[in-house]
Amino acid sequence: MAVDRDIEFMRRALSLAAEAEAAGEVPVGAVVVQAGEVVGEGYNRPISSRDPTAHAEIVALREAAQTLGAYRLPGTVMYVTLEPCAMCVGAMIHARVARVVFGAGDPKTGACGGAFDLTAEPSHNHRLAAEGGVEAEACADMLRAFFRARRKGAAS
Repeated sequence: MAVDRDIEFMRRALSLAAEAEAAGEVPVGAVVVQAGEVVGEGYNRPISSRDPTAHAEIVALREAAQTLGAYRLPGTVMYVTLEPCAMCVGAMIHARVARVVFGAGDPKTGACGGAFDLTAEPSHNHRLAAEGGVEAEACADMLRAFFRARRKGAAS
């Protein structure tokens, strides 16, 4: 049952990633869920917003905080199509997100075990549980296709 919900919310994150791609952004989508309800969502928009912090996770956290009327988001789960970077993991830890579920791993900048594991840092006073690989192939395929098309366009 929980696995089905993870897939359901990851598919919502994938649809948001498609919106990012349509806007010319790297296709990453994120959804914040509390008690089975979406309370925040977003997709990458650092290019269009001219904001280096406008990663999908940050956009979703901001919306969730507004929805819930608090900067701390205990009991929430973040679903994101790509393993979060250090900035996004740090924001989730500060917001007290309970769990992050991601699709594709990121061996270059992933901070949940890809490049390094910020979730395992013992100095934090909050533990963020992390689980990767949910709808991983669909998430990775979207990113691969995006970058393949971008490289092909640059070669023309």
